[in-house]
Amino acid sequence: MNPASSGENVVIMDNVTFGENVTLGNNVIIYEGTIIGDNVIIQDQVVIGKQPTRAKNSILPEVKKLPHAVIGAGCTIGTSSIIYANAKLGEEVFVADLATIRERVEIGMRTIVGRGVAVENDCKIGEKCKLETNCYITAYSNLGDYVFVAPGVITTNDNYMARSKERYDKFKGITIKDGGRIGANSTILPGKVIAEDAAVGAGSVVTKDVNKEELVVGSPAKKLRNVPEAQLLRNQE
Repeated sequence: MNPASSGENVVIMDNVTFGENVTLGNNVIIYEGTIIGDNVIIQDQVVIGKQPTRAKNSILPEVKKLPHAVIGAGCTIGTSSIIYANAKLGEEVFVADLATIRERVEIGMRTIVGRGVAVENDCKIGEKCKLETNCYITAYSNLGDYVFVAPGVITTNDNYMARSKERYDKFKGITIKDGGRIGANSTILPGKVIAEDAAVGAGSVVTKDVNKEELVVGSPAKKLRNVPEAQLLRNQE
């Protein structure tokens, strides 16, 4: 089935599957085997299903051709976004302009991926999350449902900062459990866990795990108080 509406200079490679009522903008490229659900909007200059390339001096293993990308029903993909092969977007995911979603990433239904957000390889993002403008989700991270990540947040996965062969098998992204929230311009160090309904204040540097329903602030981040009852997930309408 062909898209219901298509702009100029669109490139659709072999074995791409379209649902009903799919809209494509101008200069869109959709790579081989991509599956696109019903009622999807893909705006100008989007690339979907791109195979990753590897720098010659990368320490990561070379990867053979990856499986196709899957875009769930009702998704919107913003202008100039790139979604790599083997990425899977659930239903009604909104991807804003200039976002990048790497290979082997899964994103749950109704999650918002903001403008300029980068979600690196091998991440899992839950349902109804909000990843705000220009935040960075490092590789090998795991975010639960209803997670909020504010603009400019940086997450990390390499404690050795690219020095020493010891780091090769120790890369570890961050974990934010259901309802966790990270304030603007915060930095989360490798492997740290933000527990359920915990919150990190703006500009904080998280060097230790954050316990359930705690609010931490500062550099290094320390507990200030518990998250107010009115803000906990179980008390939301």
